[in-house]
Amino acid sequence: MKPSSSLKPNIPLQLLGGLSPHQFLAEYWQKKPLLIRNAVPGFTGLLSRGEMFAAARRDDVESRLITREGGDWDLRRGPFAVKDFKAHKHPWTVLVQGLNLILPGAEALMQHFNFIPHARLDDVMVSWASDGGGVGPHFDNYDVFLLQGMGQRHWRIGANKDQTLVEGLPIRILKHFKPSKEWVLNPGDMLYLPPQYAHDGIAVGECMTYSVGFRTAPAQELAEGFLTFLQDRLQLSGRYADPGLKPARHPGEISADMVDQVAAMLERIRWDKSMIRDFLGEHLTEPKPHVFFDSPENPMSAARFVAAAVKRGLRLDARTQLLFASKRFYLNGETLAGVEAGDVAALKELADMRCLAQPRAALAEQLYDWYCDGFLHLQ
Repeated sequence: MKPSSSLKPNIPLQLLGGLSPHQFLAEYWQKKPLLIRNAVPGFTGLLSRGEMFAAARRDDVESRLITREGGDWDLRRGPFAVKDFKAHKHPWTVLVQGLNLILPGAEALMQHFNFIPHARLDDVMVSWASDGGGVGPHFDNYDVFLLQGMGQRHWRIGANKDQTLVEGLPIRILKHFKPSKEWVLNPGDMLYLPPQYAHDGIAVGECMTYSVGFRTAPAQELAEGFLTFLQDRLQLSGRYADPGLKPARHPGEISADMVDQVAAMLERIRWDKSMIRDFLGEHLTEPKPHVFFDSPENPMSAARFVAAAVKRGLRLDARTQLLFASKRFYLNGETLAGVEAGDVAALKELADMRCLAQPRAALAEQLYDWYCDGFLHLQ
């Protein structure tokens, strides 16, 4: 199965049940669920239970262990020890976030959804559950494709308007879940759900499910991030002054004159779309707090790297985020300065496809520092 291409939006895809990307986005994306039988033929998963549990023991991976005994839920966060995965008496679930950052197969799976902008992508998560295991009826604040790997999972979904949560639990469980549809998904089946669509998945026997999530940032989060971005770029001249100050009748009072003068100062704060563009570029490519890059142990010299890159090509590290807007490029939370006009097309290809065949030598030389920092590798 080859990755879908955003350049062919009208080609039907088995991944989307015979819909083209254009049809899917127009009819289902952020509108309504879609069940796709045999979306990925022959798919049974990307890793074994043991390999997943090993990932949950890593300190550079976000992982959770959820158990349920009747109406009592317990949540623990990793990294875990081997003893944590001995059989539990009650249904239990293990979840590993950011699988695409540590497993090439998960990164490749992500590329099947490249008809959706990379700027919207969050990560690939995998969940393993014992018979009857799950995380309860809940809703997510992002678009998600739920691809069934090994085993079966029974899904119930519903467009709940009441999003009241059960109080006092360590996880978000809907208090009044009213499912309207239900299915059992087999290996290779997939379910798409828009944001805030209630769902509850329960394992039928032991099973594993892969979730490809696309973030929908809250306005509050974007506003806070933009204000942080803006504070480093503000340059307001002048200072507060009151040469005509009169004796205070109420020393404890903040006067209307002070409020008016400060309001006038703050009204001088300005931003434009170019600043918002740069904010989004840096904000959306900023690595998550637990993400670190590994420099090569014995890096090549610049000359050897350039020769090898021209011959073999380059690929971005799975943890690297490279986005662009017009001719501006953003890499791992920073704006790239000094991109030459002749390199724009090649860097756009690298951002789109996450690999670049036979870059010109001058560009490869500029990317040598990325190689040394672990941001990209030779093919």
